[in-house]
Amino acid sequence: MSEHDERGPIPGLDDTAERPAVRDEPEYEYQRDETDVDQAEYDEAGWDDDGARPRGGSRRAERRGSRVPGCLAVLVALAVVAVVVVVGLKAFSSVKDKLDGLGGSGGDYSGQTAHDSVTFEVKPGDTAAAIGRNLKSDGVVKSVDAFISAANENPDAAGIQVGYYQLQKEMRAEDALAVLVDPKNIVKTTVAIPEGLRVTDVVDVLAKKTGFKKAAFEKALKDPSIGLPAYAKGNPEGYLFPATYAFGPKDQPVDMIKKMVARWQQAAKENDLEAQSAALGYTPAQMMTIASLVQAEGRGSDMPKIARVIYNRLEGPGNKQGTDGRLQIDATVNYALNRKGVATVTTDELKTESPYNTYLNAGLPPGPIEAPGDDAIQAATHPAKGDWYYYVTVNLKTGETKFAETYDEFLQYRQELKSYCENESAGAC
Repeated sequence: MSEHDERGPIPGLDDTAERPAVRDEPEYEYQRDETDVDQAEYDEAGWDDDGARPRGGSRRAERRGSRVPGCLAVLVALAVVAVVVVVGLKAFSSVKDKLDGLGGSGGDYSGQTAHDSVTFEVKPGDTAAAIGRNLKSDGVVKSVDAFISAANENPDAAGIQVGYYQLQKEMRAEDALAVLVDPKNIVKTTVAIPEGLRVTDVVDVLAKKTGFKKAAFEKALKDPSIGLPAYAKGNPEGYLFPATYAFGPKDQPVDMIKKMVARWQQAAKENDLEAQSAALGYTPAQMMTIASLVQAEGRGSDMPKIARVIYNRLEGPGNKQGTDGRLQIDATVNYALNRKGVATVTTDELKTESPYNTYLNAGLPPGPIEAPGDDAIQAATHPAKGDWYYYVTVNLKTGETKFAETYDEFLQYRQELKSYCENESAGAC
């Protein structure tokens, strides 16, 4: 209790209160032990009245008057107290360490000396206390309290972003926080995957940007944990969503592929892929194939019209407009030939034997031919209204595309493209 404690005296310990009477103790009858020394023996031994023993006195009397048993009792008592103190200190130290790990006090580092670097991760949902505990566990800050105090004094602490940060061991909590509040300090590898890439192209980009070998990504693509939908049947073509990704320093190829598939899942949910597919009479797998065709053939506002052309050809009865249910899309022939960036195909190439050749085979190809983005998925699930059966991109530079309802109209637009290729494209066709 502090000397300033004003709680008042504890009952029974007030010096001013009247003390209770001493209890009457029962009488005790002394029983003489055979080892006791009687007065005659005492006198005979020559003990003085003050208890001093002269030389030559009785050894028996000396043994009787020894204080050794009492000293042993005191020593034993002191040893017990010492053990209790040591055990108590150890227990206190253990409890303190545990409290420090949960946010207890523990001071702060000076931060004056450079130490080994630490790659630290801020995870989704981490609170200031959780970040502080993880920093202490990694040896970055000395105590959780020091970090929380620094966070309470810094208004930017609430904006710490998820990601990896490069820190040092034994930093001042204030200095560690200064690194975490600045998004520029997030350690990441940024990889942009544009729309319309095939899986093989995506792997090339990832290998170039991340430093991992292509074989590592090809292996990751076969990992069941990447999250492909069941209807993809293990084929990732079309499901590696085009977007800009920030990969952390600890991300492995399988983690990167997982993030790309997860981003596709987000797009599928936002576009209500399954419900819209059912409403149009198609499976989600077929819808993804259609979206990939739209991505390969269209741009911007033309995408919903191209989607409508595809549906009209798939659903048109018999030989309506001379299509026989064949999509006749050049991009599918290029996919069958394993090439990209070719605007038109030759007459001989149109005869390529492949289930992906939509000039030879009616209906949809077996699966997506590239990765569609949000616009293409949106167009496939929400096609425009119209009776078009043909479209021709008449200007490859601007992407201008014209839509036709009849074959004769299509031939006119085709001639327009031929003229463009001969006069303006400089060999682009």
